Amino acid sequence: MPRETVLFACVENAGRSQMAAALFNALADPSAARALSAGTEPAERIHPAVEQVMRELDIELGDARPRRLTADLVARVDVLITMGCGAACPVVPGVPHEDWPLPDPKGEPVERVREIRDQIRARVEALIARSGWR
Repeated sequence: MPRETVLFACVENAGRSQMAAALFNALADPSAARALSAGTEPAERIHPAVEQVMRELDIELGDARPRRLTADLVARVDVLITMGCGAACPVVPGVPHEDWPLPDPKGEPVERVREIRDQIRARVEALIARSGWR
């Protein structure tokens, strides 16, 4: 069982938070930590361009589904990373919280979604390194 759970949250849980959780789970030591994702207003499905750019890294999002961010979910995690959901994202006392101001990939061309993915990857790599989850 992983020691730590990181929750990545955005608005639709169809782009940024899905990429962050998938990258985290691909890069972190699974015995040290794992990631989940959720959104304040979940979309029906993950954005196709997001699936495409993640597939370029051999990460499949085919089984992933957007889910609602709730205070109960946040209360069960060790770290909360928000990405653009502002005041709609619950913050729970005692749960470490960071906000990553990243652009929303919704409706963006694949080239731009790829840039956003790479920004997320750099932040995820830094989080894993500084937390010792390699």
